[in-house]
Amino acid sequence: MKKGLLLFVCLMSALLLDAETILFVKAGMNGNGTSWMDAYGTPQQALAAAQAGDEIWVAGGTYYTSQDGDRTQSFHLVEGVALYGGFAGTETSREQRQVAVYPTILSGEIGSASKEDNAFTVVYADKVSQKTVVDGFTITDGVSNGFTVNGDLSFSGAAWFNNMASPTISNCIFTNNYAREGAAIYNYANTGACNPIISNCRFISNKADFDGGAIFNMGTDNGQCTPRIVNCHFENNHSTYGAGILNKGVNGTVKAVITNCVFNDNASILGGVAVYNLREGRGVCDAFMQQCQFSNNSSVDGKSIGNNNSTAGKQSTGGAVLRSY
Repeated sequence: MKKGLLLFVCLMSALLLDAETILFVKAGMNGNGTSWMDAYGTPQQALAAAQAGDEIWVAGGTYYTSQDGDRTQSFHLVEGVALYGGFAGTETSREQRQVAVYPTILSGEIGSASKEDNAFTVVYADKVSQKTVVDGFTITDGVSNGFTVNGDLSFSGAAWFNNMASPTISNCIFTNNYAREGAAIYNYANTGACNPIISNCRFISNKADFDGGAIFNMGTDNGQCTPRIVNCHFENNHSTYGAGILNKGVNGTVKAVITNCVFNDNASILGGVAVYNLREGRGVCDAFMQQCQFSNNSSVDGKSIGNNNSTAGKQSTGGAVLRSY
């Protein structure tokens, strides 16, 4: 009997040691994150405490990148930590959350009513893997309006900047973000790899002055950028080239896989309104597209898919498959 009891205690102890830690966040709270009743007040507090394998549950509300107007501050992701939004703040399982009912907003609106002093980048991911998850958030009001160079947070990736990072992004809305390039997401592979999975997301009313109104995929200096973009909706995004997605290989490689996506009412001043592919130097730029839909998009060249210094590929019965070399 004693041996059986001892074995049971040992097994339970092992299970508890292996069990994930859930950290709770609810606007207005000031706890230690151990429960909804004792929740952290901001995602930043939870991220600072989290370790790989932990989950962060965030109740509906609006959370800001900074409390003191510092434009350089972002929600900085942690390797292997999963953030889930859409909770009422009473749930006991993740399956109970309702993302549409309890919008959970990550906002760069930190200064005056003017957009000019908003956060440069709302979410920042640096060299994290696909085990790093963000699911069920609205990411808005980032403004990358600086005058620097490609790959700088003040210039690119107003809502989200992936610096050689490969997070899993699901069930998110990117809206009302503004940048010089890549207003919603900037995927940057400079010497390293950037292979995010972006699924079931909506990109609505984002604007880039130059390229990539919603997503900009960059491979440079032998970097490898291979994003998977699945079941996403692009609407009312604007840019000069590639209002939906801009792929650019500059002595590096971009191989974007774009599946079952909808491009509707986007506008590029010049060309490639849905997807634009550009390569420079020894760059490689491939966009593999299947089961995508295009409607009411507008640009000077009148093309949903455009290429520069590249060769268009062939069509398949599953949808457009574009290969650019």
